[in-house]
Amino acid sequence: MATRLIALAVLALSLLPIAGWLPGGESDVEYAARLLDWTYGLALCGGIGGLAVFLTRARLAAGGEGTADHDRPPGSAGTGFAVGVGLAAAALYALIARTVFSGRPLLIDEIVQVLQARWYAAGHVWVPTPEPREFFSILHLVDLGPRTYSQFPAGGPAMLALGSLVGAEWLVGPVVGFGCVWLFARLLRALEPEASRRWHRGAVALFAVAPFGAFMFGSHMNHATTLLWLLVACVGLAAAAADETASPWWGLLTGLGLGVAATIRPVDAAAFALPAAGWLLWRARRGGKPMAVLLASGVGVAAPLAALLYVNAQTTGRPLLFGYDLLWGAGHGLGFHRSPWGPVHTPMRGLELVSLYLTRLSVYLFETPFPALLPAAGALWWHRTLRPLDRYLLVSAGLVLTGYWAYWHDGFYLGPRFMVPLLPVLVLWSARWPRALATRFPARPGVRRASTVTLVAGGAYAALSLAMVRVPQYRNGMTSMRADIEAASQAADVHGALVLVKESWGAQLVVRMWARGIARSDAEVLYRNVDACRLELALDSLEAADVRGLGARAVLVPLQSDSARLVKSDRSPDYTERMLPGLAYPPRCEARIREDQAGFSHLAPLRLARDGNVYARWLPGREREIAARFPERAVYLLGRRDASVGAPFTFTRLRP
Repeated sequence: MATRLIALAVLALSLLPIAGWLPGGESDVEYAARLLDWTYGLALCGGIGGLAVFLTRARLAAGGEGTADHDRPPGSAGTGFAVGVGLAAAALYALIARTVFSGRPLLIDEIVQVLQARWYAAGHVWVPTPEPREFFSILHLVDLGPRTYSQFPAGGPAMLALGSLVGAEWLVGPVVGFGCVWLFARLLRALEPEASRRWHRGAVALFAVAPFGAFMFGSHMNHATTLLWLLVACVGLAAAAADETASPWWGLLTGLGLGVAATIRPVDAAAFALPAAGWLLWRARRGGKPMAVLLASGVGVAAPLAALLYVNAQTTGRPLLFGYDLLWGAGHGLGFHRSPWGPVHTPMRGLELVSLYLTRLSVYLFETPFPALLPAAGALWWHRTLRPLDRYLLVSAGLVLTGYWAYWHDGFYLGPRFMVPLLPVLVLWSARWPRALATRFPARPGVRRASTVTLVAGGAYAALSLAMVRVPQYRNGMTSMRADIEAASQAADVHGALVLVKESWGAQLVVRMWARGIARSDAEVLYRNVDACRLELALDSLEAADVRGLGARAVLVPLQSDSARLVKSDRSPDYTERMLPGLAYPPRCEARIREDQAGFSHLAPLRLARDGNVYARWLPGREREIAARFPERAVYLLGRRDASVGAPFTFTRLRP
């Protein structure tokens, strides 16, 4: 009964337009088009499956369907097979990392964590804050005091630091992907001991090529490294709970996996740690070796958490205070309250986000032309019994969804990235679909044949779609963040210089608010709710009078009075800038618009450059101020040849 309720919940949340029904503030504008695509895709693949049954009806009638999996001898995938598939998968992920993502961190989250990783590799938990800080500040970098560091928990950058030591952070994801494939194969032994070797190998291969995981393993995101350690914990827990004589070392491995995962993504780790703790505690109620396993797991959790608390103490000044809480305030955490970017997060909005996550999983998990969660939901509906490890994984998956139901941010990048911990569970239940079908319809081989051919057709369509749509989409996206500044500076013969990066008007407005002492969350809200020109003129006045902190905030907050009338700028390439229709811009603002139209760059990826230059933000009129900090360096202004995306860089020498 429980699995059927889960199946119904998965189908309802992933297939119904809940985000469009509920008044929570989120919307799913692609629902109608996606539903139409799914309808055609399911009809196409199902039609191919039905045709296959029709063409082979004589063979099926003669018993030519073949042996069902539950009639085959049991066996695991085999260590050699798991290692081989893992190595092939790692090669695939490395190919994705280099050819699709250019071997570079693209999202600001990735960029800041790679920057922190390089500091770790150099032996620094933090670096001194450069002054004036507004020339160097970037999003998600905590530079509120004399110490600068990433807002993210230490574990993610620490994993990337292993790549920094060899000058290739992009290698970490593929290596982690290999580990995840191998650990998933180990986990299947405990979950499906009666399944055949053929089934185990198919499930491992499915996990290895699942596009949602493959693209994540090719990125620099910390979701991949979190999944690795969660799988370490699951494998350890499976062995620790196998019998009453399990070695305490398995408990230590379980705790270590959960503890390291907590240093990377605490919410994900908590979702797996709470049911694991309850399970081990229940087994230890009579003492003996299960008690030793429980205590060992506690030691495993404590060691990495102690390291995390030490890093927090060295950076934020308090062991339990994380960088993102210091930077964005209490509104950054879990709960239903005003978010750092303005909208109020409510339980209704949380439900909308969960529905969006599952709907997107139905697209990005396998990229099939029909909802990708259908096989998993079908297996849940017809599955007869659950092993304790099954129950543990389902409870953990439910807690992941619960955690992100209570979290305000819509985490979308390469798919619903917050759902990466569900990848092993979803692949497991998807792989169980053929076995569940064979158990449910043992005397109807045509049903199994139709299902198999339908899935194969869906897989072929997915491969074609990936090659023709998704890979080009990812490869051609975020072009401005892929800038090869080292090659550009070498071609321009610019070395050992101070390079002032011309960012968009909007980016400059945000950092100027930070410099006035406006909190990051308040600056985000003001930027989204005030006309850019009004912000420009107000900041000019505040800077001239050197007004900061609460005084500056008191001047800027009333400018939001016309927020309901604002529209995205149709004059600047930076569409994040807001403008008030009908408002006449004075010459100063018109000049800023023209600067945007001439092209701009982003400072964040250039902070990672290793060409000997110092890259700082260009703030018009303050060139002498920053140049005085680097008197021995020539000064250049970095621009673009034109306003097109990815236009070549131009280096303009500024006179002393």
